Amino acid sequence: MWSYYGSKTSLVKHYPLPTHDKIIEPFAGAAKYSLSYFEKEVTLVDKYDVIINIWKWLQNCSYNDIMGLPRFLDFGVKLDDIKFDCQEQKDFYGFIVGCGAEKPRRATIKRKTIDRPNHINFNLKKCADQLYKIKHWKFICGDYLDIHNENATWFVDPPYQFGGHSYVCSNKKINFHSLSEWVKDLKGQVIVCENTKADWLPFVPLVNNRGSLFNTTEAIWTNYHTHFNNVQTQLF
Repeated sequence: MWSYYGSKTSLVKHYPLPTHDKIIEPFAGAAKYSLSYFEKEVTLVDKYDVIINIWKWLQNCSYNDIMGLPRFLDFGVKLDDIKFDCQEQKDFYGFIVGCGAEKPRRATIKRKTIDRPNHINFNLKKCADQLYKIKHWKFICGDYLDIHNENATWFVDPPYQFGGHSYVCSNKKINFHSLSEWVKDLKGQVIVCENTKADWLPFVPLVNNRGSLFNTTEAIWTNYHTHFNNVQTQLF
């Protein structure tokens, strides 16, 4: 519904379909996987309170609430100069004017407002059109270790072991050995995202990914057998 650092917008179609009626994302972020299967019971968990507060705010928004926000701004406009109804609204808009940022932007950026002047309007409408998808979702601000272990489809997309340093709650705050043990103990279907540099689980290549800064190969670990278990050496 909005652009966030590390979002799986172009990659989500490559991951296995959920096999359970409930999806849990312990490192939710922009929750692109859950949005693809929004009709299921969904629980999003994230340590970054800004993310969870935005989701809760969006859940209570109407189409007009979103489209009533400024849709066209010049380069360099500071968000502090715009009157917002609440902090959550301002933080949400900070992601809208940004470009895959790790935290809300505080001013409009050149390459979006000049090179793509319809960027804000387009992304606001995209979000407004999807509000109905999240009305039944549940949001929790907390650590993955505090989540109840239950039968569900677990989509685990943590800050990556190599490259996840830019998040507010970054990879520096993750014990990857503990995370690997926690992941392997989960009930139900477990899908873990990483890149091929990671070594905390036996990941296999998923798809080549062209990032904004550099290209990587996305990797996957899952406890349900898929064709990705046959290592795709051509992706190395």
